[in-house]
Amino acid sequence: MLMMAAWAIESLCGYPAWLYRRIRHPVVWMGALVEWFESAFNRTELTHAQRYGYGVVTTLVIVASATAAGYAISAALTAPILGLVVEAAIASSLIASRSLYGHVAAVATALDQNDIAAARAAVARIVGRKTDALSSGGTAGAALESLAENASDAVVAPLFWGVLFGLPGMAAYKAINTLDSMIGHRDERYAAFGGFAARLDDVANFLPARLTAFLIAIASGKKAAFHTMLRDARKHRSPNAGWPESTMAGALGVRLSGPRRYGDTVSSDPWLNAGARASQPQDLRRGLALYLRTACLATLLLASIAMLPRLL
Repeated sequence: MLMMAAWAIESLCGYPAWLYRRIRHPVVWMGALVEWFESAFNRTELTHAQRYGYGVVTTLVIVASATAAGYAISAALTAPILGLVVEAAIASSLIASRSLYGHVAAVATALDQNDIAAARAAVARIVGRKTDALSSGGTAGAALESLAENASDAVVAPLFWGVLFGLPGMAAYKAINTLDSMIGHRDERYAAFGGFAARLDDVANFLPARLTAFLIAIASGKKAAFHTMLRDARKHRSPNAGWPESTMAGALGVRLSGPRRYGDTVSSDPWLNAGARASQPQDLRRGLALYLRTACLATLLLASIAMLPRLL
């Protein structure tokens, strides 16, 4: 019930701009803490083992701090109705379904207006690759990949851990996900210090990513979505992102992932749904519609879980 209330608040209101101006956002607080630890302990003169050890300590301290904060808030809010509303409002800040839709819709709107520069700028806010040379179809494909992956990371995963462990579970997951996005890279700077955070994020997203993929497949109503998911999910460089991305590719009948530019290097990632056509700008609107249907399906699943004790 708490997760349903939190998601309803986030879907209707998002994270208010006036609140962000005053107190920022929980992810910003976590990010500042990660930056402090990274600057203090990820020093180049240390050995690989030392940097990895400091990274483990950093990850555990930040995740434990977020979990403790979530537990303290839950323990303090004891009033039956008011406590639920306040806790749901706080929990809503750890879900990003509305902002995810808004960021991807901004790319779609720019593509609808044939403004490729604006589309590239909009997609650069939600992907880590170089976007300055993307075609309109490539821009749409990058946005679709981000939409699919973040449907798990930003929506299903925090709700999943919230259903299991309440606000402390959501806070712990958000800390893990923030750590991975900031230091969980394979480059020379973060390979040692962020190695543990990256593996912990893989574990935390293992079940949510697969649940998201099945929700997308069911919402699409297409056998091709299931087929592509089961065939191509493991081809992705990430053990988790390939599940929702390949399912999205199969549902829309397009190919996703593939080679992409990161800085001055070009990856050799394989295509998901390789035999399909390249994505086009109009596919992004279809992807957003599928995302909304998936969200509705996830809501029904949440409601069913909430009602199960009463039915039993």
